Amino acid sequence: MAEGSGEIAKLSFEEALKALEDVVRRLEGGEVPLDQSIELYERGDKLRAHCQARLDAAQARIEKIVAGTDGKPTGTAPFDSEG
Repeated sequence: MAEGSGEIAKLSFEEALKALEDVVRRLEGGEVPLDQSIELYERGDKLRAHCQARLDAAQARIEKIVAGTDGKPTGTAPFDSEG
């Protein structure tokens, strides 16, 4: 459980979600000492934030799909918050 923020940032969405589910399962089990529960909660919060950021990025990419003159998608364009 020594995974820091840098290690969490390297996880795919699916890996982070699985790790978050493991944290929730362990916390709900109620057999983790208080200090470890706090560490698990903090890790879970970082995993949740990472998953949310990945979902937000995916949504931004989907919203930025470029449509051709016929209205059909022709590809995607990089998302930038200024445009």
